[in-house]
Amino acid sequence: MSIHTPKIDKKVTLTTIAKMKGVEPITMVTAYDALFAQLFDGEVEMILVGDSLNMSFLGKEDTLSATMDQMIYHTQAVCNGAKLPLVVLDMPFGSYSTIEDALHNATRAYQETNAQAVKIEGGKARAPIVKALTQNSIAVLGHIGLMPQFLRSDGGYKIRGKDKADIQILIEDAKALEEAGAFAIVIEGVKEEAAKAITKAVSIPTIGIGAGNVTDGQVLVWSDMFGFFEAFKPKFVKQYFDGAKEIRQGLEAYRNEVKAREFPSEAYTY
Repeated sequence: MSIHTPKIDKKVTLTTIAKMKGVEPITMVTAYDALFAQLFDGEVEMILVGDSLNMSFLGKEDTLSATMDQMIYHTQAVCNGAKLPLVVLDMPFGSYSTIEDALHNATRAYQETNAQAVKIEGGKARAPIVKALTQNSIAVLGHIGLMPQFLRSDGGYKIRGKDKADIQILIEDAKALEEAGAFAIVIEGVKEEAAKAITKAVSIPTIGIGAGNVTDGQVLVWSDMFGFFEAFKPKFVKQYFDGAKEIRQGLEAYRNEVKAREFPSEAYTY
């Protein structure tokens, strides 16, 4: 049975998120503009300005061609709309290949937006990059498991944590990120057993997407969860609203009224 939780009424910080581990599940959604960010303000603890915008709103087949300029532009918009959630800028593919690149681009993210953290995909191999950022006062949200930016090198989207050996690799990845200073870790596309083991192995919060109900929080892409993105629907996405249907019905009503010269009526005329 669902419970009715009060709205968030004060700014969410890194300390807020840290204290929620094992106490209260963290809610996180994506946003890409000020309009929807304002709607989400006070409803969730975290907003991710995800490179998923490349697929949801630019019509691309994957996230790989998103650029730092795009991510900064959309993060500026989100920060203008949402004042309370902790906003995270998703570092795009190629923007953190080296420590130097990562420092340069993440510094841009902090200087040009009000984001409170950046997100980086990768485990143990990326730990030195995460450490370099955190040592320079840039907060990092880690990301392990199924990683969209690894799509081509991995040969497609593959579920992780299917055996004990892979679960151990994921645990080592998570521990390396924690040691490097990450404040939390997104766990995507893993078996629930693996997500549970990872969550137990680290003292920082884990945020699941396609990782079952055992993590410290959940994240979904808003256009998926509200039924606007129709190209495909992952198994882990629950649709809370049929947005595409509602939009089409509204447009049909508008078109019919215009064709019939019913709109604008006197009520909408100067």
